[in-house]
Amino acid sequence: MDDNLTLKALSRLLLYPEAALQDAAPHLAEALTEEGRLDAPTRLGLMPLLRSLAGEDLYDLQEAYVSLFDRTRRLSLHLFEHVHGESRDRGQAMVDLAALYAQGGLAIDANELPDFLPLFLEFLATRPEAEAQALLADVDHILATLEERLTERGSLYAAVLTAVRHLAGAEAEAPDTSATAPAPHTEDLAALDLNALDKEWEETAVTFGPGDAASCGVDRFRTQLRAAQRDVRHPAPQPAA
Repeated sequence: MDDNLTLKALSRLLLYPEAALQDAAPHLAEALTEEGRLDAPTRLGLMPLLRSLAGEDLYDLQEAYVSLFDRTRRLSLHLFEHVHGESRDRGQAMVDLAALYAQGGLAIDANELPDFLPLFLEFLATRPEAEAQALLADVDHILATLEERLTERGSLYAAVLTAVRHLAGAEAEAPDTSATAPAPHTEDLAALDLNALDKEWEETAVTFGPGDAASCGVDRFRTQLRAAQRDVRHPAPQPAA
């Protein structure tokens, strides 16, 4: 079974920028084109990010990456941050996901958590296409939320989430107009205090009842992700202080 080079390339694009990633950017563009898993509009949507990675100052790229993904929980690339927060269920979910990796023969670096999205995509790149699509569908509610928030910020990384969702067969969604408060304009988001963004995202952690003892960890992992779909897209409002 050949690896899915498109998923591998998308995984790389979500990593912290290093000199090696800058050097590899042209090759990633070639792989995305040659494998042909993405349609032309989706593939072209990735080109601005690839050009940015290849041509901009590395320090600036790294600073922008940290500001985007590491300083607010709303844009965390750790999947379970958006499902479990700091609840105890997150630890069990990590164990279940690590077990899924082990079953597939993927050894995890001790320095990385199992729910890191680039690692998840790296694993899926080694799985049969139907299995990879099913697992991507299980986390689509998280991917869609990240895509929406990155788009609101005008981030080039939004195109990566669009491409991942395309591989899962996700349909483009109409804007959600059910929220009581309008989303901030892109130009306003950059000026928001990061602590305020974190405070907005804090919520009661999603909790789940005890799983069926006969079910395996992988089944529990997938069931929990599906059960959390509404909570990820529409966090419960917090009571006034």
